[in-house]
Amino acid sequence: MTVGIYFATTTGKTEDIAERLHGLLGGAEAPRDMSDMDDLSEFANHDGIICGIPTWNTGADSERSGTAWDSILEDIGGLSLSGTKVAIFGLGDSSTYTENYCDAMEELHRYFKQAGATMVGYVSVKEYTFDESKSVLGDSFCGLPLDEDSESDMTDSRITQWVDQLKQEIPGLS
Repeated sequence: MTVGIYFATTTGKTEDIAERLHGLLGGAEAPRDMSDMDDLSEFANHDGIICGIPTWNTGADSERSGTAWDSILEDIGGLSLSGTKVAIFGLGDSSTYTENYCDAMEELHRYFKQAGATMVGYVSVKEYTFDESKSVLGDSFCGLPLDEDSESDMTDSRITQWVDQLKQEIPGLS
């Protein structure tokens, strides 16, 4: 059982969260920066994948992360990832960009789901303050939203809760 952690970042915050998750998730491989990745078929080598994405292009309909993820989204959708569990975390600013909070998570979610992956790691919207997010499906975010700009004091507890959840949803994590 292998679990890979992948991220793309602009300021380093998404990489920091990926490293923190790696430290809490026994059984996961070291985080990989998507800007260094040449072959997406690597995803198929994992039983579980955890992906981190920031939202920079707020209000956009596509390519909302402003990172290496944007240029490969459609390629991800063309992969065959049936049986692979995928969890997404995203970074955004809930006070300045309250109408586009962590929107980019939705794009990753959509394309991994299109590839046949089983999506896990959904988080209730109840503990969050924001106006709108394309990453909300029903009463949950399609992953873990984090705000290192306005709510960094909540990050540790949110990560810890999510790690406990992922340990239940992705076999091989401890």
